[in-house]
Amino acid sequence: LQGNGSCIDPGFAEENTEPQEKTMIEIAGNSYLVSSNLPDFHSCSPGWSSAFYGAECFDSEVRNYMKNLGKQESSESENIDAKKVELEQLLMMETKNYRKTKKFYQKLLQKERSSKGPETKSVLPKLREQLQEIKSKVQFLELVKKYVQAKQWGLESCVLPTVIRNGRTDTVDVTPANESSVLLYYNTEKHQCNNQNGIRVLQAGTPVGLMAYLYSRNAFLEGYVQQFLYTFRYFCTQEEFLQFLLDRISSTLSSASLDPSTSLTKICNRSFYILQAWIEDCYSVDFATNTDLICTLKEFISSKVAPLNGYGERLLSLLEDASARKSGNAHQSSSLDKCEEEGEEDRKTLHSICKKLSEGVSRKNFNWKLSKGVGPIAQYQRERLYTSSSVLPKPCYNSFAEEFPVSFTKADDVGPYLLIEYSVQQLCCQLTLLQQEVFHKCHPVHFLNSRALGVKDKCVSGQKAVSAETVSFKVCNLFLSKCIQDQYLLQLLRNADSVSTWVAAEIVTCHTSKLQVSLLSKFLLIAKCCYEQRNFATAMQILAGLENLIIRQLPAWKILPAKVAEIMEELKAVEVFLKSDSLCLMEGERFKTLPTIPSAHVLAMHVQQLETGGFTMTNGAHKWTKLRNIAKVVSQVHAFQENPYTYTPDFKLQSYLRQRITRFKDADVSALAADNCANFHQIPAEKHSRKIQDTLRRMKATFQ
Repeated sequence: LQGNGSCIDPGFAEENTEPQEKTMIEIAGNSYLVSSNLPDFHSCSPGWSSAFYGAECFDSEVRNYMKNLGKQESSESENIDAKKVELEQLLMMETKNYRKTKKFYQKLLQKERSSKGPETKSVLPKLREQLQEIKSKVQFLELVKKYVQAKQWGLESCVLPTVIRNGRTDTVDVTPANESSVLLYYNTEKHQCNNQNGIRVLQAGTPVGLMAYLYSRNAFLEGYVQQFLYTFRYFCTQEEFLQFLLDRISSTLSSASLDPSTSLTKICNRSFYILQAWIEDCYSVDFATNTDLICTLKEFISSKVAPLNGYGERLLSLLEDASARKSGNAHQSSSLDKCEEEGEEDRKTLHSICKKLSEGVSRKNFNWKLSKGVGPIAQYQRERLYTSSSVLPKPCYNSFAEEFPVSFTKADDVGPYLLIEYSVQQLCCQLTLLQQEVFHKCHPVHFLNSRALGVKDKCVSGQKAVSAETVSFKVCNLFLSKCIQDQYLLQLLRNADSVSTWVAAEIVTCHTSKLQVSLLSKFLLIAKCCYEQRNFATAMQILAGLENLIIRQLPAWKILPAKVAEIMEELKAVEVFLKSDSLCLMEGERFKTLPTIPSAHVLAMHVQQLETGGFTMTNGAHKWTKLRNIAKVVSQVHAFQENPYTYTPDFKLQSYLRQRITRFKDADVSALAADNCANFHQIPAEKHSRKIQDTLRRMKATFQ
């Protein structure tokens, strides 16, 4: 059960169960389309696991459980409605059981912390085990529910031409006569995770053919729907995709009947289902950035859908909720996070439970040997900070720096000494929370077509990830020319460059070698702590700052303790590990329970490598195998966002870090280093005088 739970987004919210009960009551008394054939409004998005695992997301245990649902003792015939009712009842009971157990566990945990109930220490471990078991049951039932939803409203491949002919065909040149003209398959052995005889695997298709395949019987089961939502911009625009869905809804809505077996009903319901999945998963990258698109959708819903059934109002409500989340800068989280709205402390407690459940796992999951580290860094006496204000740009606040309690002047006066005073663990935690803040605002689609945005590989040490030169968008653009692309990735990479520049600038502005050694040690230990906590983004940003040519030539490296200097090699090994495989962080089971922040630049480079080469075959069909691999790689963004770090924020330290990063983000490190004598190798005065005398003696000899 625990293994299956990792493939879905569990929903445990009490507020989410009530609308479902209401829907079931309406089903009994309603005789129109909104009844048993209407897509479940709870959640239609297949989730990242569908794109990553594909057909393997639903194993034999899920399928066998599905077969046994809704079967009566006297009759073994399957009834999909009976299965759904029984599944909803089981899910409702287990969800309530989980909620009660969790609240009871939180009360005992508070008693233990307040030392009022020492007898609770023996009960807590058993209750924690029970809580995890119940959670696994709920996750498994949610997975079965997704399996039931995935099997509904699908069409056989021979019926797909009907999907294409249903609706206007003004977006395509010719209405195809058969499936083979729009979709291309290749034969393979029988799928290990499927008892069906479906040995055909989709290889390529025309844009309209790939959109029509969304209606196939196995589209959800194979992970095709989620993979399509990630990658369709390579072969069609958002407007074309929306129009395709609206045409199918418009042509089938009035003809759809209560009989779920008819093709028109299946096309209509599957269209609604795909539309809702698109809104749930990609609102921030497709609808929020395109006002014309959302206006077209709202107008269609209000004029065509709402007058006929209640699903139109639900779609409008979904759009409003998505817009509110976007305007509130709320990151897209899992259903588990969305339902935990009982208070900030409850949410933190739940994540701490998950963390305690996985305490037995070792942090060292890499192939290289990790050093044992060093003890606490000694506190150095405060010294006057030498700064070169003429070299630094005028500070401006954005992203990492906005409005904070500590003034910019105060943070500047303190200088780097707070970095010395705070422990490595404290700095690691707060830098991780700052990085998590910007990472949770990104979307898998942001990492696509990054070459057109000017993102390039860092071939030279200290080079920016984002090119400052003007890049020809038409030459590098892999999306359709009219496709609107959100450029949040550039902000993510600029933040990374700002941290790297800050690290280098803090070191070169230290006016003594002693302080430089202290800061070098502190940054190396912070980077080590970050990658051990799976915050690879900050670790690689610090490494980039330390690999700056100016920093590498500092004399402080010669007096750095050997154990601390070894960390530099560890960080380089981590970088090689991250670059070796695009899915290296998804190996094993640890990413499902432990928080992870990948390096945005490394991930973008992996996607660029997959994007290399043609996207179309000689006959003009788009290579779906290529698009599927790209979708699998970018799906890990949503996977990592499901497990956030739950460190306690230190707003004073965060304010200081933000302002220091902002102060140095555009600084010229070489100019800063030139104004500081501690950055140069010093020659003893006596030795220097002797060298001058020897030079003069040789010069005199040449003229004699």
